[in-house]
Amino acid sequence: MSVSPTKILFCTDGSADADLGARAAVDLSKGFGAALHVVHVAEKLPPYPYPLGDPAAYSAVLEEQARKLLAQQVEEIGRLGSGVAGGHLRRGRPADEILALAEEMDAGLLILGSRGKGRIERLLLGSVSEEVVHHASCPVLLVRGGEGAWPPRRVIFGDDGSGAARVAGDLGASVGGLFGARGVLVRAYPRLPEVDLEGRAYDPRLVSDAMSRAERELRERAKELQERLGERPRVRLTVGEAAEALLEAAGEQDGEAALVAVGSRGLGALERLRLGSVSTKVVRAAPGPVLVARERHLRA
Repeated sequence: MSVSPTKILFCTDGSADADLGARAAVDLSKGFGAALHVVHVAEKLPPYPYPLGDPAAYSAVLEEQARKLLAQQVEEIGRLGSGVAGGHLRRGRPADEILALAEEMDAGLLILGSRGKGRIERLLLGSVSEEVVHHASCPVLLVRGGEGAWPPRRVIFGDDGSGAARVAGDLGASVGGLFGARGVLVRAYPRLPEVDLEGRAYDPRLVSDAMSRAERELRERAKELQERLGERPRVRLTVGEAAEALLEAAGEQDGEAALVAVGSRGLGALERLRLGSVSTKVVRAAPGPVLVARERHLRA
């Protein structure tokens, strides 16, 4: 089974984070030998009339601006040392158009800058990047954190034993291996209550045995990741909230650039709001790049 992409779709909006995303797209396109495509989505005018001027004239101006932005991004990618297999200008709702194009072209990796939004706005509306993460037909790399955030010097792998975590881990290790990055493999277990539903105390030996088994599993997984990463990741087994453990690991080493690779179970929107998910929490809070994959992203 292969996780290395043969087609990469880079999504640009002209922002500073999109410029950082362009660097990542060029690096990964060259590193994987993948065809690089670029898309910019021009949003349509709102349905209500503008107080002044002709809506058709506004549309023409926006269209021309969008074409220029796409052309400038393609030119910049050329200066960074990569050719562009295709430049795509789409019109409509950004998340919908990005998702549709990725599926149409059978992209193996989506890359986009993530500017983030205020906490309340994220809860009410979400962001383009967050919507793309949860609905994309392929893994998604969100690139942010400023000049020093790319390329990553460390990869933080979130592992819960799931297929999604395995896909994210394999791709994250392949990315890290291109840059000689070090790795930390993290698994977190929730803190157990002192008694069960019948009021009986948990046998500490059972908990200890379970943790020992989990550590053995992690060490075996670290051996597998070593083949892609180039060195064996350190293993970290913790008790607590998984997203917090990943974010804490990413913030170590004096903030040295870290990529967090995490699987997504594909919860529905209401379930994500009610329960949260590790991938959602990491996407919202991580200061640097985040790679998110689902089990169905594994390719034969």
